[in-house]
Amino acid sequence: MLSQVPPPTAAGPVTGTSPEYVRISMASAITLRVRSGRFSRDFAPGGINLLLSYDEGCLSDCGYCGLARARVASPEVRSFIRVEWPLVRTDELVERIVRFEPALTRICISMVTHGHAYRDTCDIARRISARARVPISVLVAPPALNRERLENLRSIGVDMIGIGLDAVTEELFADIRTNVPAGGLKWQRYWDAVTGAREVFGPWKVNVHIVVGLGETDEDLLALFVALRDRQISSYLFCFNPEPGTRMAARPKPSLRRWRRVQLARQLIETEGYGLKRFGFDRDRGLARVRAGRPAIETVVADAKAFMTNGCPGGKGEPGCTRPFGSYRPGEPFRDYPFAPQASDLEEIRQSLRLEGLLE
Repeated sequence: MLSQVPPPTAAGPVTGTSPEYVRISMASAITLRVRSGRFSRDFAPGGINLLLSYDEGCLSDCGYCGLARARVASPEVRSFIRVEWPLVRTDELVERIVRFEPALTRICISMVTHGHAYRDTCDIARRISARARVPISVLVAPPALNRERLENLRSIGVDMIGIGLDAVTEELFADIRTNVPAGGLKWQRYWDAVTGAREVFGPWKVNVHIVVGLGETDEDLLALFVALRDRQISSYLFCFNPEPGTRMAARPKPSLRRWRRVQLARQLIETEGYGLKRFGFDRDRGLARVRAGRPAIETVVADAKAFMTNGCPGGKGEPGCTRPFGSYRPGEPFRDYPFAPQASDLEEIRQSLRLEGLLE
């Protein structure tokens, strides 16, 4: 989707520490004119994705993550989700947000596991909210949180909270974090953060990030979608996209058919009210049937929201998160669309779903 991206327009350091520096996604860098470039489609991403930056990196070591300590890459050449995240001075970032504010739909600040992450997230959020009225989300690091800190994030202008649970069972959660020191990332700590954020921020203001393809079953996924929906918490999907140099680099990504069917099921559960009994599973607990009429399913497919980027809304209810490349590399088929799919895209989606073998 990105093409012909030249080097930075101005010289700058390749390392730096939050809050004086922050990383921004390449798509956000183009939107804010930090980098020159264009998209292969007529697309103007209004969502700005920020990532805290520390010279020592993230202190977690998740087996699938491009920020993992064990990844075979130096900080100078490290990418994340297979695309570059340029480093920008925070003061310059805020000035550019103010300059391009009319075109922006949402700011998302992603914490990492680091002793200064909470303090620096608050600092950056304050700087932005003092100058711009773009809604702000934070993808939090649960080990750094408690209720008081959640309440403080809300008081400084953050209106939505995300939690990167990623794995959908406790066993899988522990397995992919085997290199994390004892006392580090804990399943219960993450769920405490989910519960606390829901109490502080309210219904549909909290989301849980889920990565499809880490080793879970479809039944595990759908059961979690239902549980979150019942608590008025959104589930945001990412497709596992193996990062070179990580412990899970050799693991294949899910098939496009499986991914599309999980996207469809999530939409049916969260927005159409389906329960787990509306789905059938095979002997491997993979999604095999949806108990619904074809016209109802075709309506959801034609609406296309199921296959767009899951993310927080903008200030006027429009899609706020327009991140590309969360689940696929530039040049690969879209796994989620940061814009409304075109007719040709919908045809590809229908072919991938193979509804004739899915519907009862």
